[in-house]
Amino acid sequence: MLDRIHSIATNLAPRLIEIRRHIHAHPELSGQEYQTAAYIAGVLSAAGLQTQESVGKTGVVGELAGAGTDNRLLAIRTDMDALPIVERTGLPFSSKNQGIMHACGHDVHTTVGLGTAMILAELGMELPGTTRFIFQPAEEIAQGASWMVADGVMKEVDSIFSLHVFPSIPAGSIGIRYGALTAAADDLEITIIGESGHGARPHEAVDAIWIASQVITGLQQAISRTQNPLRPIVLTIGTISGGRAPNIIADRVELSGTVRSLHPDTHATLPDWIEQIVTDICRTYGAKCQVNYRRGVPSVQNDIALTQILESSARAAWGSDRVQILPEPSLGAEDFSVYLQHAPGTMFRLGVGTPDTKNHPLHHPQFMVDESAIITGVVTMAYTAYQYWQTS
Repeated sequence: MLDRIHSIATNLAPRLIEIRRHIHAHPELSGQEYQTAAYIAGVLSAAGLQTQESVGKTGVVGELAGAGTDNRLLAIRTDMDALPIVERTGLPFSSKNQGIMHACGHDVHTTVGLGTAMILAELGMELPGTTRFIFQPAEEIAQGASWMVADGVMKEVDSIFSLHVFPSIPAGSIGIRYGALTAAADDLEITIIGESGHGARPHEAVDAIWIASQVITGLQQAISRTQNPLRPIVLTIGTISGGRAPNIIADRVELSGTVRSLHPDTHATLPDWIEQIVTDICRTYGAKCQVNYRRGVPSVQNDIALTQILESSARAAWGSDRVQILPEPSLGAEDFSVYLQHAPGTMFRLGVGTPDTKNHPLHHPQFMVDESAIITGVVTMAYTAYQYWQTS
């Protein structure tokens, strides 16, 4: 079966490159993927899948029935939105939509999803169960997965697979991670309310700017001395706003930032822990505060059994020298984690780097991929799906 999958993928390669370049040249922002969705639906329908559009607002779902001897339902998820970035790659198929670019590789993800669907469709009734292909919008704003789940895409799903490009490893390689792959990412807003006064008489006022500095420092110190260093937390204050004039003590300061964590138990405690620290510091100096902690997406926690199927499939397809066990998770976020609240799953890293050249990171205006990675991704995903059906 692996040889057959390789053969089908090789024959599909020119078409998949064409698909990827079309999607790359016509990027659309989160929640606005109307043309991308129509294009995806057309490819899926042509491959013989039952296709549904306008799922999760602009998402697409393709369903492929197998022989019906296995009642499990396998889902494969890819994302399809682009970023508000001016492309500077100079590629002949660069973005035609000014100020929008596929700088995170979602064009590759979508192509791998479509290629996998085309291969499995050709295998047809040799697959015992149903495979559901989820093409998700709005990953970049961490909302699309929730939209799709709200529209029922995870109903009856038993397991789910996904992938993300990774420029840090070369094209032709697969990166696999057991357990935590990405971090939980939450938003934090803090308002400190002091009392205004003359800059020459600070003892008559409550300086919200100075207290804000104590809050920022106090939070970082508390992380380093009260939290388990083996369960890391990264708290970044990205904006600070307050004050009206150089000689007026500010009575109000607003802070906003992001909080990243890897361990689910730690993640659960963060809102109360942060609010307590901020409240205690403000009370000490006579200020009041408002803390708004907004849950974002949880950490992607790869299921061990499904990751084992993925690893063995990748090693069979490409050899052990092209399969890496990633030693560290990423503190970036991925809303694939939302699906994992409904079924076990695993996500792998698809190497897209080119040796002996500068590989720009994700979200960079010059981010490029080695397109040979598309076949690596398609074969890996298709064979992993096939092997899933061979595992009871």
